[in-house]
Amino acid sequence: MRSVLRLFAVALVGITTFGGMVHAAEAPSQPPAHTTEPLSVALRASDRVLEPNIVYRHGDISWLPQLAEQAGWPQHTWAKLGHIILRESGGCPGRIGGSIVSPDCVIIGWDNSPPHKSDTGLLQLNGVHWKIDHPQYHGLICKQMGICEQEKLLDALTNLRAGKLLWDVAGFKPWIPTK
Repeated sequence: MRSVLRLFAVALVGITTFGGMVHAAEAPSQPPAHTTEPLSVALRASDRVLEPNIVYRHGDISWLPQLAEQAGWPQHTWAKLGHIILRESGGCPGRIGGSIVSPDCVIIGWDNSPPHKSDTGLLQLNGVHWKIDHPQYHGLICKQMGICEQEKLLDALTNLRAGKLLWDVAGFKPWIPTK
């Protein structure tokens, strides 16, 4: 019976279609025992199995509806979210504040602006949002998602989920230009 249920779960959850090709994902029997991340973060990471192979290009956010939905953003926010992503990172998930990127989103240099290298990923989430010791948001992303370092926020889906958490608390205010 357990095998039948597992097969059914794999059929419902693990099969997705990408451009006519069918891919199946095996359902894990249990979360890995060796992980040090909270279970909720480990389970969210497994969602990436269902993500398509996205090729990120500067100025292209054609992937946004799919990832925004997966990250929990309401559809009525997607147009504004897209404008913010284009302004902040150009649609390049690995972008760090002050970086210059090639058309295929590879960092190729740094601009001459004042240092702002804590700005991270698609939404250029700032250290004030994820650093545990910052007084403005008190490490909201670190406390709520267990993401307390910049590197994890360079993943597109993780960045959108962290941005959604921030949006839940402050709306689009964190992305309103101050200049």
